[in-house]
Amino acid sequence: MSNGTTFVSCAIAASITASIAVCAPASAQQQPAAPIGGSAGLAAGGLAPAAASSAQASGAVDNTGADSAEISANSFEARQKVLDQRSEENNDRYAVAEHDCYSKFLVNYCLGKARDKMRVVQADIRKEQLALDGEQRAARARQRDEQAALKRAQDEANAPQRAAEDTRNAQAYEDKQRQHQLDQAQRAAEAPQRSANAQAYQEKQRQHALDQAQRGISPSQAAANSQAYDQKQADFQRKLDEAHRQAAQKAQERVQKQQSFEKKQADAAQHKADVEARQKQAAEKAEQKRQDQLKQQQQLEQQQKQQQQ
Repeated sequence: MSNGTTFVSCAIAASITASIAVCAPASAQQQPAAPIGGSAGLAAGGLAPAAASSAQASGAVDNTGADSAEISANSFEARQKVLDQRSEENNDRYAVAEHDCYSKFLVNYCLGKARDKMRVVQADIRKEQLALDGEQRAARARQRDEQAALKRAQDEANAPQRAAEDTRNAQAYEDKQRQHQLDQAQRAAEAPQRSANAQAYQEKQRQHALDQAQRGISPSQAAANSQAYDQKQADFQRKLDEAHRQAAQKAQERVQKQQSFEKKQADAAQHKADVEARQKQAAEKAEQKRQDQLKQQQQLEQQQKQQQQ
């Protein structure tokens, strides 16, 4: 590709994105991309144990890799936009040339010549597109290798902490088992006392029945009194349970209302963002269409001036 075409490509790329300051020529675009963040060696050979055990070193590598990946993605995007722009310009030039050929005497010869010229530029663009696609695949592969290496480094750095946590869990389980054995031994030792307490309770119940008989309360009346007391306690417990259930239900309703409100707020914000994005995209398309029409009109006026001359 000539130097003039290279400078045009650079100007187009600079107008598309302000974050790309250097536009390489076509021969340089076909070369493999440089290692991202200088960490390709780390992805191929693995991280050193000392670096893996240092959390600060891992964080630094992670940040550098992320920044390099972002820069590389921006560079690929800018180069892709340049290729797309060149392809559109090539198609526009061919359409104009095809239109002009119908006003000439040797129409088929003119059309074939214009088609050949268009195909030459198209083949050059295709070659650069294939090179760019290869560089993007290589960059993605390097990024995956770097992420895998960082993950291995983080796992190695966290290995001592996980081992200590496993040791604490095993110790806690053993302590719990010992405490369970102690509780069982204590319950076995307290079994005679519990039996004595049960006998004392039964004796107390018999004495209570004798006392009621002496006071003139018949066994049927005592049973009725006990049943009435039990019914009263059951009614109180039922009312208490119902109150707890209603309180829990109201609390759940409040949580659901809060979640519904938050969801509506989030949906409204997302809808607003979508509308603004669509409006911005429509404005950009309209501006691009106006620029294309203006450019095509200028080309036609220039061609008409050349024909008149």
